[in-house]
Amino acid sequence: MSKISATITAPENRQAPPAPVLRDALELVVSAVVPRTKNIVSVHFRAAGQQDLPGFVPGSNLAVECSGTGGRTKTNAYSLTGSGTFPEEYTISVLRQDDGAGGSRHIHGLRPGDRVRAARPRSAFAPVTTARRHLLIAAGIGVTPILSHARSAAEWGREAVVISVHRDGVGPHSAELRKIAATNPSISFLECDNRTDFSQRLTRILRQQPLGTHLYVCGPEQFMDDVLAKARTAGWPGERLHSEAFGQAELDPGDPFAVTLASTGEWIAVPSGRTLLEALEAAGKNIPNLCRQGVCGECRLGVQAGRPLHRDSYLSDEERAEAASIMCCVSRSIDPEMELEL
Repeated sequence: MSKISATITAPENRQAPPAPVLRDALELVVSAVVPRTKNIVSVHFRAAGQQDLPGFVPGSNLAVECSGTGGRTKTNAYSLTGSGTFPEEYTISVLRQDDGAGGSRHIHGLRPGDRVRAARPRSAFAPVTTARRHLLIAAGIGVTPILSHARSAAEWGREAVVISVHRDGVGPHSAELRKIAATNPSISFLECDNRTDFSQRLTRILRQQPLGTHLYVCGPEQFMDDVLAKARTAGWPGERLHSEAFGQAELDPGDPFAVTLASTGEWIAVPSGRTLLEALEAAGKNIPNLCRQGVCGECRLGVQAGRPLHRDSYLSDEERAEAASIMCCVSRSIDPEMELEL
């Protein structure tokens, strides 16, 4: 999938508590591991006991507990590829990233019979059920939530146009999408292995969609930015554009600042190059978090004093102007000091 990750780092001489997202965790067992490409595998999970698996909204993530580098525990979220209706199993597809923090290597090392803990599925990329049509666009491993959307659209008889952009011969879920389109007249599927060809086709496709179509895109940041920019140029209103990021965006290290915790008066320094979330964790604070990219809203904290330097994509323009909250995984402080509701 499209993957978002959270890392729980223990302060020195202190054991890190369980990630807040894993409270009330599901106990799962690996039922199958299916290679998709030389560096992508699909992992199937079933409930470890007799309980039913919770259903989920298309486009949902499954946060799986993983072992990372340096013996740290990570909670990585990967897109579920099923439709979400009465699931008998959960399936994720994961791109191995050898230069990452270890989560994808952990997933690639799973074998049938292995047990894992996972949070209940959640989504910030759900389909708008009242949409006249769904235009679903993916690049590379970003196809995973798009596949979930396509399966749901097929089940409910909703119109959808699916476009998958990938290198020649490396479409990890192209066979499933071809089958969905072949057996459901409401679904059409287009593959592109050339970015220039895709860009030309996209311009035409954007102008051909009926009023009321919603666009969903998942892939690398620059790819999504280009797709959304083309849609806006073609006259698409913002409320009909939806995206899900994956991978860690590159942010500048920022200026140092400090925070005071309103409940205790504790003062915590946040040096340049370290996030507010990391500084709070190093001070022993257990902050709910998931994406560490400013997209999920899990790590939102209230601000009592000081001006946040917002670098997230979760808060609305109105919420940013209020300066009453901050996404501590990416955002910083404009002022040298800030007081948090913590």
